[in-house]
Amino acid sequence: MTGRDDHPWQGVLKSMGLVFGDIGTSPIYTLAVIFLLVEPTPSNIMGILSLLVWTLIILIMVEYAWLAMSLGKKGEGGTIVLRELLLPYIKSGTLVTIVSSMTIVGVALLVGDGVITPAISILSAVEGIVLIPGLETTAESTLIVIAAAIAIGLFSIQRSGTERVAWSFGPIAGTWFLALAVSGIIGILWAPAVLLAINPYYAIRFLLDGGWPAFFLLSAVILVATGGEALYADMGHLGRTPIIRAWYLVFFALVLNYLGQGAFLLTHPNAHFVLFEMIRSISPQIYVPFLILSILATIIASQAMISGLFSIVYQGITTRMLPMLKIDYMSAELRSQIYIGSVNWFLLFAVLAVMFQFQSSARLAAAYGLAVTGTMTITGIMLTSIFFMRKLGLLVFVGIGVTLVDIAFLIATTSKIPAGAYFALMITAIPLAIILVYRAGQNRIAYSFSPMDLPAFLVVYRDLYREVSRIRGTALFFARDIRKIPPYVALTMFTNNIVYEDNIIISIIIRDTPFGVKSGFKENLAPGLRSFEIELGYMEVVDIKKILRDADIREKAIFYGLEDIVTDNVVWKAYSVIKRLTPSFVQFYKLPVDKIHGVLTRVEM
Repeated sequence: MTGRDDHPWQGVLKSMGLVFGDIGTSPIYTLAVIFLLVEPTPSNIMGILSLLVWTLIILIMVEYAWLAMSLGKKGEGGTIVLRELLLPYIKSGTLVTIVSSMTIVGVALLVGDGVITPAISILSAVEGIVLIPGLETTAESTLIVIAAAIAIGLFSIQRSGTERVAWSFGPIAGTWFLALAVSGIIGILWAPAVLLAINPYYAIRFLLDGGWPAFFLLSAVILVATGGEALYADMGHLGRTPIIRAWYLVFFALVLNYLGQGAFLLTHPNAHFVLFEMIRSISPQIYVPFLILSILATIIASQAMISGLFSIVYQGITTRMLPMLKIDYMSAELRSQIYIGSVNWFLLFAVLAVMFQFQSSARLAAAYGLAVTGTMTITGIMLTSIFFMRKLGLLVFVGIGVTLVDIAFLIATTSKIPAGAYFALMITAIPLAIILVYRAGQNRIAYSFSPMDLPAFLVVYRDLYREVSRIRGTALFFARDIRKIPPYVALTMFTNNIVYEDNIIISIIIRDTPFGVKSGFKENLAPGLRSFEIELGYMEVVDIKKILRDADIREKAIFYGLEDIVTDNVVWKAYSVIKRLTPSFVQFYKLPVDKIHGVLTRVEM
């Protein structure tokens, strides 16, 4: 949405900063971690390099850049988007439940990955300090404190908005990828034979010769795709074209750098921090500037993940999957620039917990992979299903192949559960529990309440409107469906005899398309009773107050429903807590607080 009128290269630079930050910093730690697990022999190095290249091609280029991005008109992405695209084709209630369940798990897994990705990126960059002359004995605890301080600073500035510094993200990221490409080319000169690793033969031979140990090493190879699923989730900001253009440049920079690191390993098999040691071997003078650049790149990568999660959570709220959380709009020009405080501080707390729990990027790598491969597998299944429904034979075939690769990586990463992936599952369980409890509670509330059918409501309303003394001005009521009048409306009017001269029932309808806003009055329902409808795409961030003003609605009072939940059930008590801690409907849409009147209804659950 931004950058559409910019020069093409500006869109490419913005994509590098906003979309490819995570995957762009994976060269810092990927080979270093892998070769802690396997001996750096020439055959192993060639096989691993080939696996890295083809993982990027299959999981990122084919699954996301080609297949997934072809499904969004404006490049929007995420499992919620795939759910909205798939549901219109589904008639079976069971299949709807399965698709919704997959989406919920996908969102929860993305949160789990959103915690580990910034932690491993920042920590791995900071660890490069030990290669600076005189700082070789820097304690591990000191490195963790430095990484934690960077994380705290990053999450703390979210509240004030990153728009003022975001202009620098693209140029810094562009410089980083240029540095990766150039250093990779120089590294390849140590052993030009690594260029042969582009041939998938080496990957296949490594897996066949290595047996099950080689297969389970895929759980470390997946580090090359760090942030891949967040790449898709964050695609709505810039549009498809600049992201695709940027990806080709990013892909070649990554491949060149991995091949360069592989060549360095062939000639320096005892290297531990492979990228950093390669840079220091190329030129000790550029090492510190490169280290500073790498730390800046990891900060930008973490920012991209945070922004992507804000976007996904907002989609979850508007599609009624997640409870309404307090949203702050950080830009007057771009409503898509949002800040969700509860998500921000949860992520920071979890990132710090991960850092202090695992102490180093090598150990932290044991926690990474399960969440990302789970999300990728769900994405593969859903996009293949969409292609099948649309009768796109070739894309179905390709989608099946990609999904099988996703499943192979997922199976391999299950081996990490005892070593650290359990921590990712623990983090994932928190948003998953919130989503499940909230959805169950909302369904139970809907079942407990008995909305009035519109014809029955109008019969009582017309008699009341004639008989009672009406209050001057306009009152607003909100109903999800105008055909079903919520109990609080009847309670306000029929029980409390609060009837205004002009009463407007407003329906906010979330469409199955990502963008678009349409609003207007519908038919007059009865004397003094009108219907106003707002249709929104599920990714739209809108100003309801402005929409009402543009329609010349000048309300005197705004009524909305509140539930007083009475229960002894543990699950419903948890739901009650969620309801109390999250903003109400009118607070979420930032309607005028001096005009709001909550109508309380007691509910036994």
